Amino acid sequence: MNQFKVTFLPDNVTVRVAAGTTIMAAANEAGLPLKSTCGGAGTCGRCAVKIEAGEIQIQGSRLQARLEKEGYTLACQTTVRGDVVVTIPPESLLGQHQVLLQDKGRLQDSLTDLLGSYPLEPACSVTSLTLAEPTLTENASDASRLLAALRKEKGLDASLDLDLLRKLPDSLRQANWQVDVILAATSNRIIQVAPRGRGRTYGLAVDLGTTTVAVSLLDLASGQIVARNGSYNRQAAYGDDVISRIIHATSNEGGLEELRQAALATINDLISTLLDTRGINPVEVTAACVAGNTTMAHLLLGINPRYLRLSPYIPAAAELPPLKAAEVGLKINPGAIVQIFPAVASYVGGDIVSGALFTGIARGEELTLFIDIGTNGEMVLGNSDWLISCACSAGPAFEGSGITCGMRAMEGAIEGVTIDPETLEVELEVIGGGRPAGICGSGLIDCLAKLRRAGIIDRTGNFQDVATPRLRQTDEGPEFVLAWAAQSSNHRDIVLTAADIKNLIRSKGAVFAGIQSLLKTVSLEMEAIERIIIAGGFGNYLHIPNAVAIGLLPDLPPEKYVFAGNTSLKGAELALLSRPAWQGALELARRMTYLELSAGNLFMEEFMSALFLPHTQLELFPSVGDEAVAERRSG
Repeated sequence: MNQFKVTFLPDNVTVRVAAGTTIMAAANEAGLPLKSTCGGAGTCGRCAVKIEAGEIQIQGSRLQARLEKEGYTLACQTTVRGDVVVTIPPESLLGQHQVLLQDKGRLQDSLTDLLGSYPLEPACSVTSLTLAEPTLTENASDASRLLAALRKEKGLDASLDLDLLRKLPDSLRQANWQVDVILAATSNRIIQVAPRGRGRTYGLAVDLGTTTVAVSLLDLASGQIVARNGSYNRQAAYGDDVISRIIHATSNEGGLEELRQAALATINDLISTLLDTRGINPVEVTAACVAGNTTMAHLLLGINPRYLRLSPYIPAAAELPPLKAAEVGLKINPGAIVQIFPAVASYVGGDIVSGALFTGIARGEELTLFIDIGTNGEMVLGNSDWLISCACSAGPAFEGSGITCGMRAMEGAIEGVTIDPETLEVELEVIGGGRPAGICGSGLIDCLAKLRRAGIIDRTGNFQDVATPRLRQTDEGPEFVLAWAAQSSNHRDIVLTAADIKNLIRSKGAVFAGIQSLLKTVSLEMEAIERIIIAGGFGNYLHIPNAVAIGLLPDLPPEKYVFAGNTSLKGAELALLSRPAWQGALELARRMTYLELSAGNLFMEEFMSALFLPHTQLELFPSVGDEAVAERRSG
């Protein structure tokens, strides 16, 4: 089969691919994955690239007319027919190298903040031993000698596997029979035998999100967090949401392995960066704890996810046994213990269990609503007496995906919008203070609320006939210009389209309908909620009054709201540092009731009622009222 060169600019990276390969597949092979909300179906228009030279073939696609006029094409719909030179614009790159979490000041105020009332009993521990050397008359095997010493001095019945046994003779003699033995706390399996004084133990907490991946490096002996880092999940090249990835995994030969390797590459690159910058040998990382939704856990482990999306939506396993790093594919100590957080159901996964563990909602009497608004909208309602959970398909809009100029909450993202009610001129708040590159979830919520308040859109989200050059008609429909090309960092207008607004209204409607469904299932009113915990990086920039104004969150006093950050990652850190906390997570998942929203009509009825700003039932939002100056601006 003919092979052709594909050169990607401005990185000047070249790969050789077979004739008929898509530009998207070539970019993935070059380590330059592109955005793809639709998973390569040619419908989202996010993977636009410019062909500078070479022979290609273009299939059907959905690309904005202005981009076609500028010479762009969709990478997923363009195949290689000869040597090709391609320019990838920054907005089309997935941006896996962009750091999303950085060490800024103290990583935590104190160990007590993380552990709470749980004791420091890490996932693995170090035991120091001095073994008697063998002689002709005292000739027990090396393994028997080691295990007997552990039993005698520490009262532990330990075990060791074949990989460790292969190294044991040399390890004991090179250490002159004075060793540090590293054991997994849950099983007393020996992970490593090191010379005395060199048995350091580090752990990795991993939040395997659909859109992003975050990793923490912890010193298990002291309980301190050494560093945190994060990046985009490279699986996003195969689709923004779990459904598109399940379809890719089950409809394409080798698709499941592609997704597994994409997740592993993301995690292992983050691990490598953390360890290299701090001079830590991978063999010293002897434990890992992974929190992710049910689909992410299946894909990471190469487990067939087909039946997660087919009624009655059953996972292969909700609770997994402790694994070894070598089995999973993590580039740390091959024998390191790997704990995967248990799931509750197909769409309430380990990330939510981890968050519920960290926030302690199951240990107090306060009626608490815990919400993680990400690619999926997952929530838990309850207290120490009972817990009920559900998941709604909010879509990735609040993470910036599926929105024309959407982006993650990072430098350059619009996080706040002000619209003058008289002139309809716009002022923007940008993360980092520079020129805007796009708009993130909190900015989208702000913008939606301000557009309604200024009368630019009505309660259904439709644009009104107002006198401003910012509202214009395009081939794709009306759009509102938030920043002109001369003001933006990418020299393009930053806009919010009519389709974007409908997408946002559907997303916010799904979240609020989920909340209402939980409350009605347990026969409670909104006022019964005593505390609302907002999880995820999304909450760091969220303005509660605007989230209430569009009908995303309940109209309750602001003091009831708490921002908890990345609770999935923090729960994984907690489980690494405290064996009782890990046991608590297992029990938490087992006792949490799951409400399947697709069963019955309750959720759909609530969803349809929520497709207005803020809602069809205005009495649910007494503090909002009808603030819009509305149609008086027409003409």
